[in-house]
Amino acid sequence: MYLILSGVEACERLTTLGIAVNMVTYLTGTMHLGNASSATTVTNFLGTSFMLCLLGGFIADTFLGRYLTIGIFATVQATGVTILTISTVIPSLRPPKCSRDSVTTCTPASGIQLVVLYLALYLTALGTGGLKSSVSGFGSDQFDDSDPEERSQMTNFFNWFFFFINIGSLGSVTILVYIQDNLGREWGYGICACAILMGLVVFLLGTKRYRFKKLVGSPLTQIAAVFVAAWKKRHLELPSDSSLLFNIDNVTEGSMKKKKKQKLPHSKQFRFLDRAAIMNQSGLEANKWSLATLTDVEEVKMVLRMLPIWATTVIFWTVYAQMTTFSVSQATTMDRHIGKFQIPPASLTVFFVAAILLTVPVYDKLIAPIAKKVLNNPQGLTPLQRIGVGLVLSIIAMIAAALTEIKRLRTASSHGLTTNPVAKIPLSVFWLVPQFLLVGAGEAFTYIGQLDFFLRECPKGMKAMSTGLFLSTLSLGFFVSSLLVTVVHKVTGNKKPWLPNNLNQGRLYNFYWLLTILSCFNLGIYLVFAKWYMYKDKRLADEGIELEEADPTFH
Repeated sequence: MYLILSGVEACERLTTLGIAVNMVTYLTGTMHLGNASSATTVTNFLGTSFMLCLLGGFIADTFLGRYLTIGIFATVQATGVTILTISTVIPSLRPPKCSRDSVTTCTPASGIQLVVLYLALYLTALGTGGLKSSVSGFGSDQFDDSDPEERSQMTNFFNWFFFFINIGSLGSVTILVYIQDNLGREWGYGICACAILMGLVVFLLGTKRYRFKKLVGSPLTQIAAVFVAAWKKRHLELPSDSSLLFNIDNVTEGSMKKKKKQKLPHSKQFRFLDRAAIMNQSGLEANKWSLATLTDVEEVKMVLRMLPIWATTVIFWTVYAQMTTFSVSQATTMDRHIGKFQIPPASLTVFFVAAILLTVPVYDKLIAPIAKKVLNNPQGLTPLQRIGVGLVLSIIAMIAAALTEIKRLRTASSHGLTTNPVAKIPLSVFWLVPQFLLVGAGEAFTYIGQLDFFLRECPKGMKAMSTGLFLSTLSLGFFVSSLLVTVVHKVTGNKKPWLPNNLNQGRLYNFYWLLTILSCFNLGIYLVFAKWYMYKDKRLADEGIELEEADPTFH
């Protein structure tokens, strides 16, 4: 069953990455936009895709459920890709062709051309957001957390899920990119539309075999209600005994209607929220905006504890964004030949995907067994340790990228090619491979670590929202990249620009050094919060023992 859902996600990744990874060359070469403008368009598209996962999670939890959300938003995504395909077929939706040499000035896309392009991209982004937010959560719904055997199977699901994602990625950066560059964009994007439709059909065929869980309401509403109730009672004094606070044991049939939840022990962090559970002394009937159970409060505290980790993983995805933008732009200027065959610039990301696919089995067969013995941890590296490794690899990647760019510019200068933006620099494109391999290996650690962390550490009723929260780090990473590009492009001006349309006259290496510095600073903050964080199982066990000693009736 989980292979079906993994296959659906593979089709989604094939579609989204098949568009994004080669979009920068389409925007510069066909739509005649500048390097900085093209980079921000791509990162904004990807950022919006992942940010809309929060909307998708909200809709799934509150209105539609994960099954219907997947079906509807897969259809929306297919519509967006179909419009994009049509825009590549109709000549009037593209500016006239021209050669981008040092003399010719090409007419950039404008008006209806950009409107149709953005409509297609953001419909695709909307579909991606709804689909991605629900597939992994719906997959985990197929397993019973309380059954040790099924809990183990859920771990296998995450591994296969990630594996199939990258099979989709591999197909997009090799076969799709080659088709787009050699047969035409209409064929490449048409295949993307067919892929997502095929994924939708396969998903619907498995309907009778799925487990469905009842809607539990939006966790965002619960979070807001706890904060509102706590604010209303901010002047009240907290009782010294937490057993005096309102909890699920106090709920009666005629009062607040509460869904069945696992009772959670009281924790001492974020005590200001405990006021939301102070019982109303006026005798008036309470509602969720004036009174919350202590368990509701504790679930909100769980989310708050995760936020520092959430914030400090954003910068990794800012680094990741460079692999689909400036790294591809670098590749277009370099020698991409293997014999008579010329590698498409975007296909260099095959090394990125290969690094991911290799890192997963290497981790399982080599790193995890060693980590189990050295760290005395049955799961090898913990989710937070995995994320930390990914952050370190991203720093090394940016150092490698900066050094490679310096070498590329020196080669261009020594051959007098700095003034021609389309000149092929006699430097092998394989000099770019280290940065792709390092970021790819970093994603294998970071993505799996984040997915595991956010799904396991969140309250049971908040899986879709937690998945959206995790995917929003990708979104913010792309948006931070867009912001950095915009600021750097404006600050460095036209005299000594870091990111000009002609990269041979720029200082892209300084942009990579900037990302290196920001990543080092971020890593330091992350390590502080990772050390501070206590995993849910350990925290609940410790707090449960403490409460058990104080109150023998607690179970």
